[in-house]
Amino acid sequence: MPARILVAEDDRKQAELIRRYLEREGHEATVVHDGRDVLDHARRRAPDLLLLDLMLPGVDGLTVCRSLRAEKDIPIIMLTARTGEDDLLLGLALGADDYVTKPYRPRELVARIHTVLRRAARAAPERYQVGGLVVDITRHEVRADGRPVDTTPAEFTILASLAASPGRAFTRQLLLERVGGFDRDVTGRTIDTHVMNLRRKLEPVPTRPRYLLTVYGVGYKLAEPDDAP
Repeated sequence: MPARILVAEDDRKQAELIRRYLEREGHEATVVHDGRDVLDHARRRAPDLLLLDLMLPGVDGLTVCRSLRAEKDIPIIMLTARTGEDDLLLGLALGADDYVTKPYRPRELVARIHTVLRRAARAAPERYQVGGLVVDITRHEVRADGRPVDTTPAEFTILASLAASPGRAFTRQLLLERVGGFDRDVTGRTIDTHVMNLRRKLEPVPTRPRYLLTVYGVGYKLAEPDDAP
């Protein structure tokens, strides 16, 4: 499943190489080179996974890891040239999910990323809430402002995908891939139709949506919790 990954690496060439590999795998990669920028980005919009270089300027990787672990449950893979056992144990003790030493092969790093993402997905919440909208994965239920909402399988899949990453823009192509199992002849216009039907069911005024927002030229996103009613 495509993920939003924050790459914190002060070596700009290495960071660019990682970004290219991640985007080739279908992920969304954001690169920062300073520890303070890592904290700012992660607090403003938590990534699905953080690749964290240990030796960052401004605020070092261990301090970043300690700070984020006290605030958010973000999967973290540490990247470092240090190979001592004490460094490894300290990184893991601070909450890192994995620890990759340099030099490494980009393909090996991507494989480790996928392993951590799968592990995080198994532990992901089964109920999402954005403002008055609640999407319960286990019960396959949707409620909007306290009232139950009936959805088709394709509509529920779209809504659950958006609810798992509020604020993230999903392209029509990505949503197509998610609902392909339900609609064999699904197209971009079919996605638009599903979203239109969801708005009729969820939104008090479908022509002025509060939850299901259009990202022009891209696709759709769910409003972030702070912006939702």
